[in-house]
Amino acid sequence: MCSEFYSYAAKNNLDKYSTCRFQPLRIESLAREARLSSSALHHHFKSVTALSPLQYQKQSWLQEGRRLVWAQSFDAATASYHVEDESPSQFSREYNRLFGAPPSRDIARLKNEVAITT
Repeated sequence: MCSEFYSYAAKNNLDKYSTCRFQPLRIESLAREARLSSSALHHHFKSVTALSPLQYQKQSWLQEGRRLVWAQSFDAATASYHVEDESPSQFSREYNRLFGAPPSRDIARLKNEVAITT
């Protein structure tokens, strides 16, 4: 059964299920496509990614939000609506939890690191 999941994951880009706010990750649908039960998919998903499907999706959204703040100069509110339709304050809390600083401070730190290395 595990090899079926690995085969499915290799054939299908899981990111398409996780980065678009209009297509939230639906375990039942993904399990049906992978021909696994929901619990088996959850178990195998976690063995592949080290995250639950919900954690994977949240982390993917936050990474995309970080990219938007960095590359597109979006503020946290705009980025939050582009990636998940959550409140900007919730986005900032989750962002801080993952990256260790709120978006504005994190991006300022990253820009400073880039300036130092160039």
